[in-house]
Amino acid sequence: MRDQIFRDTAARAGDFEFNAQVADVFDDMLLRSIPFYLEIQCMIKEIGKKFWIRGTDVYDLGCSTGTTLINLCREIEGPARFVGYDNSAPMVEKAKQRIKEQGFENSIQIRYGDLNADLSRLSLENASIVTICWALQFIRPLRRDHLIKWIYDGMIDGGVLVITEKVLTSHSHMNRFFVDFYYDFKRRNRYSEEEIFRKREALENVLIPYRIDENLEMLKGSGFEITEVFFQWYNFAGFLCLKKSNP
Repeated sequence: MRDQIFRDTAARAGDFEFNAQVADVFDDMLLRSIPFYLEIQCMIKEIGKKFWIRGTDVYDLGCSTGTTLINLCREIEGPARFVGYDNSAPMVEKAKQRIKEQGFENSIQIRYGDLNADLSRLSLENASIVTICWALQFIRPLRRDHLIKWIYDGMIDGGVLVITEKVLTSHSHMNRFFVDFYYDFKRRNRYSEEEIFRKREALENVLIPYRIDENLEMLKGSGFEITEVFFQWYNFAGFLCLKKSNP
């Protein structure tokens, strides 16, 4: 279905939520709102295939409709358990439906899980691949360090964490330019001025990005020995983080 969530909705700041209406159009929303979305998904598949360790598990945190897990499940050959967490019940149901349609219901598990809540209630273990695609930016800043450390502790040596995020620049004027370029991208994808404005207002104080250096500092502070930016387009970036084997 085509994303028209904000075409006729007078959204207010803080109104955006991952409800059933958003879940129904989320795949179209991602294609039209995330620069190089399909290419980034290809990059994640390549990274997953390269770094997956036989007999270990794959996790996607904030899995939405299950696209990343389905792609990784197709790419990785061997005994692996694929687990997705999302805190939106409609997204969980949509993901389960898509996974069943693709015939992966015996390989991929989708679970309800709130990454802003008590992480001791969630399980993440024996992981060589963990992905967080455009979801960390919705985690409360005071919880992000704890979340990244929880992920690090649940990964095996040699495992990788892949994060894709919106980011800020170090200079306010340059940040404004990047945001303007991003809105041009959305206009090219047939979003109206009203839709762009309403969604921006709805996401204010809900989506809180960090600068690239702030993200790298957080990742290194949580234990990741190697952190690299593997993708950047203006105010969007991808981070590849390696948990090194012990000497």
